[in-house]
Amino acid sequence: MTDEKIETVELGTGGPRVGVQGLGCMGMSFAYGPTDDPDEARATLERSLELGVTLYDTADAYGDGANEEFIAPFVRAHRDEIVLATKFALSFDPADPKKRIINNDAPYIRRAVEGSLRRLDVDVIDLYYMHRRDVRVPIEETVGVMAELVAEGKVKHLGLSEVTAGELRAAQAVHPIAALQSEWSLFSRDVEDGVVAAAAELGVGFVPYSPLGRGFLTGSFVSADKELDSGDFRRQQPRFTGDNAAANAALLEPVRAVAAAHGATVGQIALAWVQQQAAVHGLAVVPIPGTRKRTRVEENAAATRIRLTDEELARLAPIAAQVAGERYADMTFTSAGRE
Repeated sequence: MTDEKIETVELGTGGPRVGVQGLGCMGMSFAYGPTDDPDEARATLERSLELGVTLYDTADAYGDGANEEFIAPFVRAHRDEIVLATKFALSFDPADPKKRIINNDAPYIRRAVEGSLRRLDVDVIDLYYMHRRDVRVPIEETVGVMAELVAEGKVKHLGLSEVTAGELRAAQAVHPIAALQSEWSLFSRDVEDGVVAAAAELGVGFVPYSPLGRGFLTGSFVSADKELDSGDFRRQQPRFTGDNAAANAALLEPVRAVAAAHGATVGQIALAWVQQQAAVHGLAVVPIPGTRKRTRVEENAAATRIRLTDEELARLAPIAAQVAGERYADMTFTSAGRE
C-alpha cells in the first residue's frame, strides 16, 4: 500500500483547503456496535493524517458528546494540521433512543457550541454544521446565529446538512456556506435533483456522508439484522434488512465487475464514483467514509486515484433507482420531504 498523500481541494469558495477525502469519526465510538479496539481506532486517525486526510468529522450527537471526547487527544496533537468539523441541532430522546430531537434556536446553538469547544478542548471549530433543519425556525435566523459565532472567533467556517436547494440559497444570502453535508453514494442520489446544482452555482463544497452506504457497498455484510451486533443502528435501516437487503446485495454485481477491471475492491469503486462526481457536477466533493481500521483507511485513500471511464460510469448509473427501501425508517428528519 502506497504512502502517497491524497490530493487537496478548497472546500467551497473561501473555505478551508483539505484532502479530497475526509474521515467520518462517528463509528469509532458510536452507532456501529461496540468499539472493540479503541487503540486501533486511534492508530487509524494517525494513519489517515499520514495519507493526507485532513478533514475530520464528528458531532455532539454521536454518543452525547463521547465521540468528540474520543478524538480530542488526536485533535490536540495535530491542531495545526487538520480541519475539525462538528455539528449541532440533533439529539436523542432519553426515554426513546430511537426518537430524534431537532433544535435550531439561538440559545440551544450557543449552548451546543460551548459544549463542543469544551469536549474537543479547542478554542475554535474549523467547520461548524447545522446537523439537521428545524423547520420551526427560519433558516435565516439559524445561520444568523452561526454567523455571530464566526464574528466571535468561536467558528471559522459554516456548514449545513440535509438541506434543500432553496434552504441553501437562503442560508448563503445570510453568510457564506463552505460545505453542505448530505448522503450521496451509488445507492443514494436524490441530492442530484436540486441541491448539488445549487451548491455548484453558489461555490459551496459538498461533503457526502455514508459514501459507502454505511459499509453495505463494501460487501462486508448483507443482512444487518442477521449479521450485525444488536447495538448496531444499521439494524433499524430498511435498506439493510429483510428482503430489501437481499435485493440490494444483488445490485453490487456491476460494481464487482468494474472493480475486477481495475484490480480494486468493491468499496474502492464506490468511493471512486463519489469522488468523480466533482468533475461531473463541477464542485468540490470531499466524501467522509468512516472506519476504525488502518487497513481500511489505506484502501479508501487509494480510491482517490482510481479514474472510472465514461462507460463504467454509465454502467453504474442505474443502480440507485433500483435500491429497495428508504435511507432511514423515519425520513422526516432529512431533506427528502422538502426538496
